[in-house]
Parts: sequence; C-alpha cells; structure tokens
Amino acid sequence: MPHIDYYFSVTSPWAYIGHPVFADVARAHRCTVTYKPVLLPKLFPETGGLTLDKRHPLRQQYRMIELQRWRDKRGLTFNLQPKYFPFDPTVADCMVIAAAADGHEVEPFVRLCMKSVWEAERNLADLATLRELAESCGLPAAKLLERAATDPMRAAYERNRLDAIKDGVVGSPGFVLNGEPFWGQDRIELLADALRSGRGPYRAEV
Repeated sequence: MPHIDYYFSVTSPWAYIGHPVFADVARAHRCTVTYKPVLLPKLFPETGGLTLDKRHPLRQQYRMIELQRWRDKRGLTFNLQPKYFPFDPTVADCMVIAAAADGHEVEPFVRLCMKSVWEAERNLADLATLRELAESCGLPAAKLLERAATDPMRAAYERNRLDAIKDGVVGSPGFVLNGEPFWGQDRIELLADALRSGRGPYRAEV
C-alpha cells in the first residue's frame, strides 16, 4: 500500500485548490497519508522562498493570474483576496496534528478549514470558529483546541518543518512518495502517474 507524506497549511491557497484532487488520487490508489501541517513563514526563508508580502510586485501580480487560471481549471469558486487572509494558522494546523495523533480521520476537517478560508471567508484564527468547524466534522473540538496549545503539539509542528526540509519540500502543498518530493498542486497529476506506473522514485543528481 503506497504511503504519502502530505505537507501543507490550512492557510495555503494552493493546498486548498489541490486538496480535493489529491484526496481523490490518494483514495483511488489506496494510499495511506500522513498529514503534516507546516508553518510556511518559517519554511520559506530556509528553502529560498519569500512570504507573499515580501515578493516583488510582478510576482504578486502573476500569483493573482495563476489563482484565476486554477480556479477555472479546477472548477472552484473562491475569493482571490478573502477577508481573513493572511492569518496565523498555528492553532488550526496544530489541531490537525492533534486529531491525527489521536487517531481521528482528519481529511474532512482539513477540507472544511480550507473551504472556510477561501470560500466562506471565515476567520480561522478565531477559536470559536475552529471549535464550530471541528464539531461539525464530528471531532472532539474542546479537547483538540486544548491539545493544539500544548508543547508536544507545537514541537510536532516544528518537526514537520524540519522533515519538510529533509524531504526536499519547499512549499505548500508538498507530497512525498518513496522519498520523491512533488511540490505544488499542479504536480498532483505527476504524483498520480507515479502511483499508476509503480515506477521507482526519481533522485536529484549531485
């Protein structure tokens, strides 16, 4: 049974755009998935990237064009500049980590969090909002909110960032199959090809 490490943040527009497609691919190929949220503002500087506010205006403009292209390509309806973006995703991301650690199915919660940011323009930095979303997915919201603030969960969040760097992941979403990284929602079709063919992983030549 193939296994995929899935690096992302609930705040990432590209993870949101690609998540339903990835979930379908993982399901079709009977993959096990480890959900590994990562704090992107800490990952980007260490992998040669910049947070959105520090990017050149031309790059920011091109990002807006790409969002519109992929919105149409994926058949989605979402806000290009949602009301509560950007925000600190730490609590939401750590709730995902806590839920997975406790053995809960986290995919519906991840999907709902992303849709809530980009479609419903909800504030995921608000604890009451997170509680509502978790409860609607059948998760023990109060327990997860409490766990998300603990040192072990924050340490796991930091380990995910270090693991992402070790695995060659430089942004969100990132997928690692057999040690081979696939960066970006526009690489999910290539990930599906690798799963379908059963080929060995590509490696960087050094």
